[in-house]
Amino acid sequence: MNSLAPRPTLRTPRLVLRPFDLSDAADVQRLAGDRAIADTTLNIPHPYEDGLAEAWIETHAREYAEGRLVNFAITLSLDGALIGSIGLKLDGEASGGGELGYWVGVPWWNRGYCTEAAAAVLDYGFRVLELDRIHAHHLLRNPASGRVMEKIGMRAEGVAREALHKEGEREDIALYGILRRYWLRSTPPG
Repeated sequence: MNSLAPRPTLRTPRLVLRPFDLSDAADVQRLAGDRAIADTTLNIPHPYEDGLAEAWIETHAREYAEGRLVNFAITLSLDGALIGSIGLKLDGEASGGGELGYWVGVPWWNRGYCTEAAAAVLDYGFRVLELDRIHAHHLLRNPASGRVMEKIGMRAEGVAREALHKEGEREDIALYGILRRYWLRSTPPG
């Protein structure tokens, strides 16, 4: 990524995926602070302490400029309400890949928003960033996240047993991936 390029904004039929701003911190803390989010994601703690959202948001511009991360606030196009987060952690030029990660606030579960956002970010990763491969993983006990990955064309690549330590427990994670050539074949431009 060019450090001089502005952080992107993506649009889908129902969503605007835009850079986070410090004014989003209270919404991030409220939504990510829901116990159900911590229970179904890999890296979100519970409780979600004061100041954590601000500290996290403040890292985005620097990590984007350094070519390590592009992160988006998932917002509704109708009213601009923040409903979640999605991003690509870039693996570096040598691998030509990135890792997709996301969460959506509980009030917006089961409405297709995560799938819609994830498809837009995959398209951005493959068409704009020209990544060769995008991978993702989820807690094995959270099959809904795997369904999102499958809906956007990612394929299950295996299970890493007890690969993650979360809240004192070892967790199995399911691994998914997709190659650029498969995405471009199956998805029309635009």
